[in-house]
Amino acid sequence: MLTSSPSPGSRTTHPPAPGATRWARLPSLSARSAVSGEAGGRWVARVRAQAALLGPGLAVTAAAVVCATLVNRLVPAVTPAVLAVAAGAAVASVAGVGDRLRPGLAFVSRRVLRVAIALLGLQIAVPQVLALGWQSLAVVAVATGLTFAVTPPIGRRLGVSPGTSLLIATGVAVCGAAAIAAMRESTDLPDDDEAAASALGVVVLYGTAAIAFIPLLASAIGLSPGQLAVWTGAAVHEVAQVAAIGAASGVLAAAVTVKLGRVILLAPLVALTTYRRRRVTARAEHGERPVPAAAQPQGGKRLPVVPLFVAAFLAMVAVRSTGLVPEAVTAALPGTTNVLMAAALFGLGTGIDVRRLVRGGRAALLGGIATAIIAATSLAGVALLV
Repeated sequence: MLTSSPSPGSRTTHPPAPGATRWARLPSLSARSAVSGEAGGRWVARVRAQAALLGPGLAVTAAAVVCATLVNRLVPAVTPAVLAVAAGAAVASVAGVGDRLRPGLAFVSRRVLRVAIALLGLQIAVPQVLALGWQSLAVVAVATGLTFAVTPPIGRRLGVSPGTSLLIATGVAVCGAAAIAAMRESTDLPDDDEAAASALGVVVLYGTAAIAFIPLLASAIGLSPGQLAVWTGAAVHEVAQVAAIGAASGVLAAAVTVKLGRVILLAPLVALTTYRRRRVTARAEHGERPVPAAAQPQGGKRLPVVPLFVAAFLAMVAVRSTGLVPEAVTAALPGTTNVLMAAALFGLGTGIDVRRLVRGGRAALLGGIATAIIAATSLAGVALLV
């Protein structure tokens, strides 16, 4: 049998060994190590670049939060969050905010804020709130809903901007600084810095005054300790202010529980507001009516009905309500949340124009009216139901 030798230039092919094709597709160990090292190097470089970008702003924020926390220990009625926003406004007015600080400040005023609001939900256990009874819950719901509904129309009559009226309504009706920050983040108001500053000023002014006046009025009209607890939780703006009144009057646990029941209403009110703004925008797009300035989304983005961080807040409420969260975690949560909220509001404060805020006397008047509405409505409810 004759066999022919391969001609010059031709290649003899042999079938590959079993599994050779599979392994041929994979890089060698050394090649894989090189690829992995290259990816790791890029990751490290990215982290260093982000640290260099955000570091200056984060460092200034950390210093402000430490100072706010120390002052809060001396004056417990004023929360670190409110002190931090005041510090941010002072820094912006006195020294200015340079370009090096802006990325870090933007990070804390957006990303850190969302985390803080989500963690706020872990402080609320629905069974504890429901244990207050339908009477207390009715007082909270009616006083909060009425104040939130009527404050913006009153603001229009007074000539207060729609954004400022909305944030004052939110801060007074729900839970002070945290509610203001959440609504501002969700609705993307055209005048959000000035509006937030005005609303925070209202919360500090009238919430601090309530610490002195609520116990005096309760004693003058003969409220029982249980009635005082419900009225305090339903009418006072900040959780820390409620705690100050409750601790001095011996109704701390009950008053804070009522207040946390009010905090739950933050999520539906934010969702309702964003839904209504989307409806107005959609109607305008179809030529039915022009879009008011307060309803125009900034930057062309479409607002979600329930922002992700608000959904996270509700999810954390559900998790806490299962009773599975360890006690050590629940004990550490208020302090952690306060620190994160203070950092976020310091970043927010650096965008405040104090000179413009000082000229906003009508916002202070609106805040006083809103505070009177929620105080009177909740007191009437306490007298009738509790």
